[in-house]
Amino acid sequence: MARLTRIYTRKGDDGSTRLGSGAKVDKDDLQVEAYGTVDELNAAIGTARAAGLDEATDRVLARIQSELLNLGGLLSMLAPEPADATPPGLIESRHVEALERDCDAFNADLGPLEEFVLPAGTPGASLLHLARTIARRAERRIVSLARRQPVPADCVRYVNRLSDLLFILARHENHVHGGGDVLWDRDA
Repeated sequence: MARLTRIYTRKGDDGSTRLGSGAKVDKDDLQVEAYGTVDELNAAIGTARAAGLDEATDRVLARIQSELLNLGGLLSMLAPEPADATPPGLIESRHVEALERDCDAFNADLGPLEEFVLPAGTPGASLLHLARTIARRAERRIVSLARRQPVPADCVRYVNRLSDLLFILARHENHVHGGGDVLWDRDA
């Protein structure tokens, strides 16, 4: 485990950074963009949790925040060549399957969607919708990275499923706090 005694190093003042693999890249490199957006997603989820979510929602998101740290770490350690080993166990199909179980469990108490839902409602639901849009951006960044170098398929699957779950959790938050979905007004 890394121990940081000083946060600033001045090593990135030239616009570069080091990946987990030790390679030096520009700070706007696709790989940095991918794990940086995952970090932003994690912070957005933390902000939603600070808004005071339903206990079941909060419990699931606490687990997901640790998984997102694993995902960011995996993305930072990817090597450019397929022959190089991918760090095992950080994000696997079991993590995707857990998200699918969460989707099914939280969606079970929600009514069917008959109209588009606006990203609104309670503060917690609104913040979860914001996190969902960041998850979609993280997915796009990971897909872009995968065009350039090998990325485990479970990384894309995980973030794709997570954005679905965040949508469901936002609906759940509005439901448990008595507001229900905020629906699109097509005649506005």
